[in-house]
Amino acid sequence: MAARAPVAASGRFMESLCKWYYNLAGFNKLGLMRDDTLYENEEVQEAIRRLPPKVYDDRIFRIKRALDLDMKKSILPKEQWTEYEQDVHYLEPYLKEVVRERKEQAEWQKK
Repeated sequence: MAARAPVAASGRFMESLCKWYYNLAGFNKLGLMRDDTLYENEEVQEAIRRLPPKVYDDRIFRIKRALDLDMKKSILPKEQWTEYEQDVHYLEPYLKEVVRERKEQAEWQKK
């Protein structure tokens, strides 16, 4: 059991560090999620295109609201900030699929 304590403690430390950095980044104060802030290269653009309509509309709403807040040099009230635990990596499964497909396509073109 003593061997597990350092692992659990380091896990809690890493989670605390992640939460600290998440709040430091500041995008959550505008109501954005991490995936809303990704650089839109070709893979990300394709993943965004594949999003279900409701998820896509929610993303557009968050981005437009953040742009409006930024233009006004304002942030949301604290109770509306995106919390670390609430931040869902909604784009990740689609992005992984796009990257996998592109790698597979590149392999086929080699042959």
